[in-house]
Amino acid sequence: MTQPRRTKIVATLGPSTSDDDSIRRLIQAGTDVVRLNFSHGNSDEHTKRANQVLRLAQEVNRHVAILVDLQGPKIRIGCFRHDKVQLHIGDRFTLDPTLDSKSGNEHAVCLDFVELGQDLVRGDSLLLDDGRIELQVEHVEHGKIETRVVVGGTLSNNKGINLRGGGLSAPALTDKDRHDIITAAKIGVDYIAISFVLSADDIVEARRLVKQAGSNASLIAKIERAEAIQEDILEPIILAAEGVMVARGDLAVEIGDAALVGVQKDIIGRARNLNRLVITATQMMESMITNPMPTRAEVSDVANAVLDGTDAVMLSAETAVGDYPAHTVAAMARVCLGAEKHPSVHRSSHRLNLSIKAIDECVAMSAMYAANHLRGVKAIICMTQTGQTPLLMSRISSGLPIFAFSPRPETQRRVCLYRGVITHPFDSEQISNSQVNQEAVNQLKQLGIVTEGDIVLISKGDYVKAHGGTNTLKVVRVGQRIQ
Repeated sequence: MTQPRRTKIVATLGPSTSDDDSIRRLIQAGTDVVRLNFSHGNSDEHTKRANQVLRLAQEVNRHVAILVDLQGPKIRIGCFRHDKVQLHIGDRFTLDPTLDSKSGNEHAVCLDFVELGQDLVRGDSLLLDDGRIELQVEHVEHGKIETRVVVGGTLSNNKGINLRGGGLSAPALTDKDRHDIITAAKIGVDYIAISFVLSADDIVEARRLVKQAGSNASLIAKIERAEAIQEDILEPIILAAEGVMVARGDLAVEIGDAALVGVQKDIIGRARNLNRLVITATQMMESMITNPMPTRAEVSDVANAVLDGTDAVMLSAETAVGDYPAHTVAAMARVCLGAEKHPSVHRSSHRLNLSIKAIDECVAMSAMYAANHLRGVKAIICMTQTGQTPLLMSRISSGLPIFAFSPRPETQRRVCLYRGVITHPFDSEQISNSQVNQEAVNQLKQLGIVTEGDIVLISKGDYVKAHGGTNTLKVVRVGQRIQ
């Protein structure tokens, strides 16, 4: 049997992937999680798109999770009279919140965040359009920010603004985000990504709103502010959420490209050590927006994220507006599989020196130790209601697939984001206790995963529908009588 891909792929939907055929091909190419970018579109469009994804995934017999990405407090300039201007080094340029939003010119443009000036002092560097334009602050008065161009170029409508080194005080959750959380809850999405997180309190507030809206969606904290990577801030953020996203666009602008590589590795490592998910995002295969093949630099970028242990790699514009969305997913899948052949992917020292309090974590770690040391093991079956035990297992590197056997569709979708975990519908309540293990192994045989003589590890709990109830690990051999 061909080894299944362990690293998951998140693909963003957009104009290039809006009809049934394009979304179907995107899923068939290997998409595990679909991202709905709430910076664009309205509630009706997002609802229609989510239903479309679930219907098409069912048609092609695949489970696909849905992730909503909230816009957050993206600080932007307004529009120019003629759509763009050319800025030259040494030019004076003003960001003025009192200007009409469509009257910008080569001297000034509207600013959509009135309070920006309160966070600035003379000498600060503002970076526009993902760092392509740099302005140095010279004077701030009544919200009007007067600057001098340090790095010039073409500046067009609605470009974002970052402060080098961080320090902007805009709240993570805007009024729009609060409304969009209600929409996400009505859709029934599996994950909600919170943008521009500053502290764990942002995640706590987001969770309150999500619960209030009637949703059990897992929360992903987007790490894209310089403040969020500080030692005493990052870990509480990770622990407050179910996972984090290394949002490399805005983060790189604030901390600098040179620092990004080390920070990315640190975030991935910390998330895994704390039993949380991690997504690596932004410009992973950007050249494929207009080209059918990735560059070697992009191949290396994706492969290194895989080697670092990321759960998922994410595509944004490549699948939202690109010319080759399905080709891009397929190319990314090939790179992931190639990187996963490296021996380091199958080694782990995860939490070996730490004590364990939870029984389900003890069982999960025991299973993975056996997977990595007992000869003849070919698969792990994890019977789960919530997906917690396969998540714990997936924190430990192994070359073996972890099959999450669950009767709950929401769990089957949620585990689509877990590295190395394959979802499989299975309702143990419909099978007598004495036959559950045998039937589970039989289903793996039917799928061609295991054959006579192979060893299978099975974890489960004494009580069904119990959160954190996993308390049993069984080692069985295919072909022998299994109880």
